[in-house]
Amino acid sequence: MSFNHIVTPLDSAQLDSKKQYNFYHKMIDFTLKELIVAVQRQHLCNQKESTLFKQYCDLLLYSIEAMRIKYMYDEEDNMKIDLTESGFPNYLEFRYLFNDLELKKTFINKLKTRDEVKTDFLDTLFRKKEPIRRDKLFEAASIVYYDSVQQKYIFNRFVQGKILEVGKEDSKYLTSWSFYDVASNRPYICYMYFNYKGKHIEDQKEALYKVLKATADREMTLDAMAYTIDRKLETIYPKHIKRIEIGPIHNVFAKDENEITHALLEGISKKELPLESYAISLKIDEVFTSGEFKEGSFFKKQTFQKWDDILKQRYVFAPHRMIQMLHNKTPEVIHKLAKSPIQLSDLKNER
Repeated sequence: MSFNHIVTPLDSAQLDSKKQYNFYHKMIDFTLKELIVAVQRQHLCNQKESTLFKQYCDLLLYSIEAMRIKYMYDEEDNMKIDLTESGFPNYLEFRYLFNDLELKKTFINKLKTRDEVKTDFLDTLFRKKEPIRRDKLFEAASIVYYDSVQQKYIFNRFVQGKILEVGKEDSKYLTSWSFYDVASNRPYICYMYFNYKGKHIEDQKEALYKVLKATADREMTLDAMAYTIDRKLETIYPKHIKRIEIGPIHNVFAKDENEITHALLEGISKKELPLESYAISLKIDEVFTSGEFKEGSFFKKQTFQKWDDILKQRYVFAPHRMIQMLHNKTPEVIHKLAKSPIQLSDLKNER
C-alpha cells in the first residue's frame, strides 16, 4: 500500500445532529441524480459512456443510502464526511460498509426477525401507549440494513467494468473503471478505448484488469496513467483515455478555501441564497494518441503510443440563483470553465 492510500478518520468531520445527516443524505442523493441527467443532456459523454457513468453513480448512490440506513438511529457512531474539497463520505465509510457485509450472517443471527420487531412495536404503541425507544429503532434499522443491503453493490475503492466492442475506426474496444481516491475522498470514472494485437480479447482480459487495478486506481496525471498502462500491456494499444472527477460538492457544510464554496457560504450568511443551495464541480481530462513508436532490443521491440497534450475541461453545475451569484462574485472562475455553469434544479428542503 502506497503512502497515498493511507487514510484516517482525521481526514473528515462529523455533522452535529441527525437532522443534519438527513439533510446531507437528501442533498447528496438529489445532486448526483441531477448530475447524471445533466451529463447526458449536455453531451459530455457519448451514449455508451453516459450509460456507464450512470451505472457507477448508481453504485455510489446505493452505498450512501446504505450509510443512511446504517446510522439512522445509531447514538454511538456518526458517519464521517469529508468537508474539505470533497463533500462526499470519508473513504473509510465505504470500507466499513464492505466489512460489515462480510460479517452479515454473524450479525443478522444476533438480531430479531422482522415479524418479532413488528409485534414488539405494535405492542408498545397500542397496548402500552408508549413511544418506541431509540435503541429499538436502531435495532429495526440494523435489521433493514443487514437484510436488504448487498455487498456486491457497494462502491468499492476500485470497480472494474466490462470490455465492450465499439468498432471505432481508431479503436475497437472500450473498457471502464471507477475508483474512490482515498486522498481526496472523491469518486473518479475512467474510460479507455484501445486496440488489441491478437485474436480473442478474452485471453488478455484478466491481465488488463490486473494492470488497471494496480496502476490506475488513484488520482495521478493522465499522461502518467496512460504511459504506465501502455508499458505494462504489450498486446494492448490504448488510443484514448478519459477520466471524470466528480466533486467537490459545494454546500453549507463545506469547510474549505475553494472560491465557489466561499461564495456560496457568503451568500447563505447574507441571506442572498437559501440554506439548501449547492453546486457541484466536474472535471474531465482526456488524452489521445497521435502515433506509435517502437522501443527495445533488436530481438524484442515493444510498440508504444505517442500521447498528445492532456485536454482539460472544467464544469460547474448549480441552480439558477447560485449561477447568478457565481457570475457576480467569481467571474475569473467562470471564465476558466469549458462552458457557462450548467443549470440544475433547486433542492427543496422541508424545514
